[in-house]
Amino acid sequence: MRMLSRVPNINFMAIRRPMLAFAVVTTLVSLALVGLRGLNFGLDFSGGVLVEVVYAESVALDPVRARLDDAGLTGATVQYFGSSTDVMIRLGPDAAEGAGQISTRILEALSADGPALEVRRVEFVGPQVGDELATDGALAALFAIIGILIYVAFRFEWKFAVGSIVATVHDAFLVLGWFALLGIEFDLTVLAAILALIGYSLNDTIVVYDRIRENFIDQRRASTVDVVNLSVNQTLARTIVTGGTTLFVLTALFFLGGSAVHGFSIALIVGILVGTYSSVFIASSMVLVLGVTREDLLPPQDEEIDETP
Repeated sequence: MRMLSRVPNINFMAIRRPMLAFAVVTTLVSLALVGLRGLNFGLDFSGGVLVEVVYAESVALDPVRARLDDAGLTGATVQYFGSSTDVMIRLGPDAAEGAGQISTRILEALSADGPALEVRRVEFVGPQVGDELATDGALAALFAIIGILIYVAFRFEWKFAVGSIVATVHDAFLVLGWFALLGIEFDLTVLAAILALIGYSLNDTIVVYDRIRENFIDQRRASTVDVVNLSVNQTLARTIVTGGTTLFVLTALFFLGGSAVHGFSIALIVGILVGTYSSVFIASSMVLVLGVTREDLLPPQDEEIDETP
């Protein structure tokens, strides 16, 4: 991109304190939303029955909901699945008396004096299995963060590891807060998106950190703030191009991929927008907050031994 062929000279670190304060506030708000409103857990975590039916012709969802309510199947979530002829019906764990029995009742309720249809798929997840999936998902995220901490501490320095973890946790919490605020269903695809976001955010942060380390060695007369500013500006083109192209793909996935991947694409869209901001301001600013110096990154020099007696 010719518009980014020259390294800009933007003083990002001049506003690092208000940006860090903004990050703290948004993180606390996200935690409050998750704690007060909670997440709208999908069938994968809450348990229940999922039935997918296929109509011969397009069908409206309101009559389908009305037929289910009349049959005593209240509280069902009804939505299209890919097209207006494919309808997905979800029932919570209270209604999960048995996958076969539930699917039979749904088929009878929708077939009575209604358009022709067939049951394509029936899935049942017990509450115990849902709890296990939620626990395993939380452990997967925790192990990923611990692995990041160890890797960055070994690859760079422990202060960089702390900065990368702060930025990564901030990104994950803001995605969770967004889902809690809007009540979007949180299922295994969203959990997979958050785990993918952790890797994406770390990759962007590592690029900035690697340039900071190089500039600490090359720019020996520059101050720490100037080195960090220069590093962020040098990687800005890469950050914009990578984030922009990824957002382009995710936007197409959101509008054209169908309802099955809506949660996945929303999580990654929000995460990449937040992750780009955190790589520039949070991860880089934490380097200054923790007091990283040039001596922390310079390779150790071999001591000279005087062999003269």
